[in-house]
Amino acid sequence: MSDDQLSQVFSALADPTRRDIIARLSAADATVNELAQPYDVSLQAVSKHIRVLEDAGLVTRTRDAQRRPVHLDAEVFDLMTKWIERYRRQAEARYQRLDAVLAEMNESPRTSRPEEDAS
Repeated sequence: MSDDQLSQVFSALADPTRRDIIARLSAADATVNELAQPYDVSLQAVSKHIRVLEDAGLVTRTRDAQRRPVHLDAEVFDLMTKWIERYRRQAEARYQRLDAVLAEMNESPRTSRPEEDAS
């Protein structure tokens, strides 16, 4: 996945309506009319949201007789997950190195301070 496509995916998912559409499509394919039902916006507005999701590669439209269901493309989410996981592993490795340094500091013999010797 190119950086441009990844940016387009994250941009598409920045909108709460589009995230909700994705959540609903994760349960089952649906037509634009079915997807538009819970929203207080025009069918044209929902179609525009779907077009943004389509351009980002998150959904596809197919033809099923007279229906044109919108289908979630899970492959893009797999690519996003791999991208996120790579940075999560790098962050985890940094935290493990920090934990090791802190553990080493706690295990090393403490040097006594002059005020501790005076007591």
